[in-house]
Amino acid sequence: MSKTTKLAQHLETLKINNMYKNDFYWTWDKTDDEIDAIFTVADALRDLRERNISTKVFDSGLGISIFRDNSTRTRFSFASACNLLGLNVQDLDEKKSQIAHGETVRETANMVSFMADVIGIRDDMFIEEGHKYQKTFMDALDEGYGDGILEQRPTLVNLQCDVDHPTQAMADMLHVIHYFGGVENLKGKKIAMTWAYSPSYGKPLSVPQGIIGLFSRFGMDVVLAHPEGYEIMPEVEKIAEENAKKSGGSFKKTNSMKEAFENADIVYPKSWAPFKAMEERTQLYREGDKAGIDALEQRLLAQNAEHKDWACTEEMMKLTRDGKALYMHCLPADITGLSCKEGEVDNSVFDRYIVPLYKEASYKPYIIAAMIFLAKVKNPVDALMDLERKGDKRKAF
Repeated sequence: MSKTTKLAQHLETLKINNMYKNDFYWTWDKTDDEIDAIFTVADALRDLRERNISTKVFDSGLGISIFRDNSTRTRFSFASACNLLGLNVQDLDEKKSQIAHGETVRETANMVSFMADVIGIRDDMFIEEGHKYQKTFMDALDEGYGDGILEQRPTLVNLQCDVDHPTQAMADMLHVIHYFGGVENLKGKKIAMTWAYSPSYGKPLSVPQGIIGLFSRFGMDVVLAHPEGYEIMPEVEKIAEENAKKSGGSFKKTNSMKEAFENADIVYPKSWAPFKAMEERTQLYREGDKAGIDALEQRLLAQNAEHKDWACTEEMMKLTRDGKALYMHCLPADITGLSCKEGEVDNSVFDRYIVPLYKEASYKPYIIAAMIFLAKVKNPVDALMDLERKGDKRKAF
């Protein structure tokens, strides 16, 4: 029996009917079965590709990508996921569109979606704006579909907003599941999601929020660590607390990086901007206050510089379980002595973990493809088994 067949049999036991023709905004909107289904389909698609079997479930159609912030991994992961399933990708470059001439979100949404099956949006720059933009865009498509403008309503994949980065968090979790030999081995494992020093400012909160919002569902001991003044959204902390209670794990906060690293099985040192500062930044942009924005940037850079000791060094790694915790990062990391003078992680630590880091990133195309697959394929079990039975070669060799 093939791995894909076994995975399809497991998928059949899950209650996932609500995933069909539905969007993916953030992980805590999904049930445990739905999260399980995404991991299951991602593994099945990867198994099929590794055996050179075609996974095309579309013979035409578009995946529209809208990146309102720079991206390498997520941009190419989305394109790879769409191509894996048989969709072409068209990137909406807002600078080349009519948006600059006053085209509304409602108009843009409908104009780019005539033959689209999926919309991937990354909008993570401003608090209270990213999720709002995604929701406004998809509400416009609901209207367009309801009015008969669109023959189908594309599904959304959140490629990162101001609140969550679900494709990153789920790729990270699938990496952890495989690294520790199965989801059943995660209970009691300690993960330290910690702030780390960066010589830049304004990095989104959605990665640490995505990690604590998802990892707390697996019975793990999740520790959120940051200096005073670098708080994240309180509502996401609340979600992590509730998840931990349900799963039998724990969620704790500390202002000590060392405390977080002690006996940790996983460390995730990553810089982010203070929630309050990001709120202030959003308001300054709304007002067009360039002088205020520049002053805020300088203030935050100075604030960061007060915490240069928050770094993933060789000494810090010795505090972890047997000195061998799994080091994780969404990339790109600020690497001391390589990409910057002082940063989030020592070059020696980063270099030692470069293979698992790249493996971590490799799960993202399959996670995105699974999200699309489960939203657009009515009978996913039958579809996987059909791909397995046909065994069409992706290419000849």
